[in-house]
Amino acid sequence: MVLISVLFVTFCKKDWVFGLLRRPIELFAMTVAKRIVSGINPTACPAHRFMHARLVELFARHFGASPVEIGELRAHGSDRKLFRLTAGDGRTAIGVEHSDQDENAAFIGFSRHFRAAGLPVPEIYADDRDASVYLEEDLGDTTLFDLLQKERDAAPEVPASIAAIYLQSVRQLAQMQIQAGPGLDYRLCYPHSAFDRRSMSWDLNYFKYYFLKLAHVPFHEQKLENDFDALCGFLLQAPADFFLYRDFQSRNIMVRDGQPWFIDYQGGRRGALPYDLASLLLDAKANLPFDFRDQLKAQYLEAASALTRIDRARFEEFYRGFSLIRILQAMGAYGYRGFYERKTHFLQSVPYAIRNLERLLQDGGLPVDLPALTEALQRIVASTRLREIVPVSAGLGLGVRIESFSYQQGYPVDASGHGGGFVFDCRALPNPGREARFAGLTGRDPEVVTWLQQYDEVGQFLARIRVLLEPTLETYQKRHFTHLSVAFGCTAGQHRSVYCAEALAQSLRGRLGITVEVHHREADRWPAHAGSPTQGS
Repeated sequence: MVLISVLFVTFCKKDWVFGLLRRPIELFAMTVAKRIVSGINPTACPAHRFMHARLVELFARHFGASPVEIGELRAHGSDRKLFRLTAGDGRTAIGVEHSDQDENAAFIGFSRHFRAAGLPVPEIYADDRDASVYLEEDLGDTTLFDLLQKERDAAPEVPASIAAIYLQSVRQLAQMQIQAGPGLDYRLCYPHSAFDRRSMSWDLNYFKYYFLKLAHVPFHEQKLENDFDALCGFLLQAPADFFLYRDFQSRNIMVRDGQPWFIDYQGGRRGALPYDLASLLLDAKANLPFDFRDQLKAQYLEAASALTRIDRARFEEFYRGFSLIRILQAMGAYGYRGFYERKTHFLQSVPYAIRNLERLLQDGGLPVDLPALTEALQRIVASTRLREIVPVSAGLGLGVRIESFSYQQGYPVDASGHGGGFVFDCRALPNPGREARFAGLTGRDPEVVTWLQQYDEVGQFLARIRVLLEPTLETYQKRHFTHLSVAFGCTAGQHRSVYCAEALAQSLRGRLGITVEVHHREADRWPAHAGSPTQGS
């Protein structure tokens, strides 16, 4: 290296034309020489010229050999620079360069703590805080999201092999939050030490300014702020002496040898348990089926309950609240990246987020009374413009909710926010309820089914309904709508309406991109010995 530098200096001294360029040329020569000495070919490794030289030294010190190959990696949604360094024998490590030293300290400190607790996080091989670089274990290139998209393809179901990784992930999440939380140095937390009112307000205003305003969704400013305060007050009642991962989603779970590994928890802080679970289950473009989400939640609660006392009813209430704030935070991010920065691919997640909102409004609604926020959310859910804002890469899936009801108890209430759907009157059909032998049975029992099927008008009634629904089903799927309600009413909500609801559900099950849910509203009023209702999908 010295010899090459001397030669350049000597040459430059002999020719005054090159004198002005002597110093730049000398520095270049020294860089090339250093790379040659370290065994790195600068032509074959263009990423090396963008990487901090200190990473090469850390790698050589840890592995006992300099890297022979360096490749730059893409850092999704981050300002960090990532590099894969490879030794001659094939051993690899990830080099990270990031100017934010506080964030580096959080990741390094958390990683070492969780690693010591036996959790699946990358090992930190070496770091140089002053140089803002560190070297960590290479977990490969496959995220859980990547694997899900590859294995599932266009099918709505989650393959068994992927489901097993998800189930393992939620069990290990409980361990990270509850077991590994104590003893963690929360002074490292960045930018906040707890998911407190300030953090919550920041997320809610992020949603207000970058989604509601930029998407031109009308709202009343002061009333919405009042609802934000009420929501924060409710969420702050949740037990919060746990580690909150903050961004626990499928892109932050690496999969190596069929096992999940966690990354990107540097934004972690103290907080409540439900938030991270909601982050994973509501992961927009992962688009997990709702019944699988319920399975994951049950698995998580089983694992968490073995580690700490869980009031499950109260957990469910807080889960809805933290689900709401997580959805709103994500929509704020989509608005900031998509509307404000004009990175339109982020807007592809908006229809998925709307679907999550829609489901939240259906399943028990919001945990506290938030009239102004509810009004704004219903406007979002009802917006065709937002659902079609950009083409999405995969179908969202259309959920068809089919309900039976009694006209004596009034019309069914649509909690989806759409205020629409179909209602069909079955009272003109032959009535098995007039025969005493059917009094203790429902439209799901074989005897009632056989009796109704003997009448041609029953079959014709259902056939006309299927013809009527078909254009709506096709249009809803084409326009990325995610909810359609169909209700059948009869006198008592026990025989004809139940039969028609089950028959329509049976005809729709198995259709690509459609999931079916059946609800018999009057089931609690059926005779005690009548068949119990089921939830179909």
